[in-house]
This record gives sequence, structure tokens and C-alpha cells, in this order.
Amino acid sequence: MVVAGTLIPATTALTQPARASGSTSGSVGIRLVDVPADDVDDPRARLYIVDYLKLGAVIHRRVEVTNKSDAEAHVSIYPGAASVKNGSFDVAPGHTPNELTSWMSLDRHVLTLPPGASAPVTVTIAVPRDASPGERYAGIWAEVAASSTPEQSKGILEVSRVGVRVYLAVGPGGPPPSDFVIDRITAKRLANGRPAVTTRVHNTGGRALDLSGDLTLTDGPGGLSAGPFPARLGTTVGTGQAGPVEVVLDSRLPEGRWTVKIRLRSGLLERTTQATVTLPGRTGTDPATRTSRPGPVLLASLAVVLVVLVGLTFTLLRRKRRSD
Repeated sequence: MVVAGTLIPATTALTQPARASGSTSGSVGIRLVDVPADDVDDPRARLYIVDYLKLGAVIHRRVEVTNKSDAEAHVSIYPGAASVKNGSFDVAPGHTPNELTSWMSLDRHVLTLPPGASAPVTVTIAVPRDASPGERYAGIWAEVAASSTPEQSKGILEVSRVGVRVYLAVGPGGPPPSDFVIDRITAKRLANGRPAVTTRVHNTGGRALDLSGDLTLTDGPGGLSAGPFPARLGTTVGTGQAGPVEVVLDSRLPEGRWTVKIRLRSGLLERTTQATVTLPGRTGTDPATRTSRPGPVLLASLAVVLVVLVGLTFTLLRRKRRSD
């Protein structure tokens, strides 16, 4: 048996919750307490259990569960299956198992917490020696049932749960590298009229990606610059998959050509790309029938045409005088 990792306290706030459908926000919280010393600078490792283990290895991680309500809470703690698909970390309903959850055990499954109280739970993950290489996903859930309501008498029970994600890759050698490529940068107008830039990210590495980042605009109409604008969070791209990342811009930005610089990151991995896009007019407008004043590009084009016409007229007049 191999026990892996040196741990230090994780000092960040509560993890970004993965909530069950219909949950009541704010009643219970859960956060990762330990982070491997080798990953102390990785922001993902401070939020989630993100690790690589050799076959036969065992790790222990602590999570802390907090009762954020003003009443005593009876909290169930359990692992549940998850997957990465369609650009998101997709959690399965209830206590659905998978291969990773069968490797996981908890030292406590039920907590009774007074208002504002917290308690630690130790999670143990033991990888079988005959496990196949690859990355697997799960969640460690803290779940509470709502107080008694009239709906419960009808057989309807409302529950609230939050969780810590688990990304675990296993194999006989070293950890697979992470990498991605940014392409297909396009600009559009959303239904509410705000401009947005979207790009497509291809995961070319061996680990899932949790993407964040920003976008900066330069060389716009009249030499304008703007940003940085944050990328919309929540995009998780699995190995060999591709997914969109959207950046919503300021509604006051004028239409026209801009240079965009997009910077995306997953953990400590960062990639940057640059392109020229044209922000379109507002949704539903037809450029051929617009009655607004012409933009700078159109005015410049008209000025060039006017100069050419004046020069041509002057040349023709000189030739006519010589012939006379």
C-alpha cells in the first residue's frame, strides 16, 4: 500500500457549490481543508480534490461541513458519481455510484450540527492495483432535508446538497500533461443587445479542464480600447472534448473591427490567443436600412472616393485645355 502526498491547510473560502436541482441555497456549506504541498499554487487544488495516483496508492483528504442556518441541521455525507460532458461537470442524482465512488470511504456519514457549527470529515481514496489508467470524477456531498412542510405529507421531500468535486487520474507512470488549444473566435449580439465574443476550446491533454480567463479589446473604432472582461465561468472540458467559452462585453461598445486578446487558464496552465473580429450592429437591425449617422469607416471611405473624383476631374480638364 502506498500512502501519497504531503498536505497543508487550504485557506480559501467555501468551494463553488455543485447543487442538486431544487436545493435551498445557504443551509449547509462544505469546503476542502487539505491541499497537497506540491499543488499549493494551483487554484483548482484549493477548491477541489485534483490528484494523480499510482496504482495501489491511498490518500486521505479532509473536508469541513458547516451549518449555515439558524437551526440544528442533520447532514448526510456521501460520495456520488459525476462525469464531464457537454462543457460541464455533470453530477448524477442522489447516491448514484461509479467506479471512483467504490474506491472512496468516509469516517463519518451523518453529522448533527448546531447553528453555525462546523465539523471535519476524512475522505479516503484507495486505488486498486489492477485499475485501468485514466481520469475519473465524483463529488463528496453534504445533504440536508428541508424542515417539515405540507408537501412532505404528499410524498414530496425537498433536499439541499453542496459538494466538493473530485478529479482523480490514475496510472502506472507520471501524471498525464494538461493542454488545450483556443480557436473559432467569433463576435455576436445577444438577444438583450449586448455584444459578446465566443471561442471554442479543444482539450488536447490528459486531464479535464476548468476554464476561467478574460478578454481585452484594442484597436477599435477611433482607436478605442476596452477591458479586461471576465469569461463566463462554468466551462469544464473533458479529455479529447471541445467546448465553448463566452465573454459578454459592455453594451456601450460601438460596432466595428476590434483586435481581441483572449487569455484562458485552468489551474496553473494558461494559453493566450489574438484575433480581429467585427462587432455586429444591434440584434434585428439591417445595415442597409439604418438611419443612424455613418460610422468612421464609412466616412473615411467616402473621403477617399471624393479625392479620387476631384483628381480625375482635374486631369480631364487639363487634357481638354491642351487639346483646345
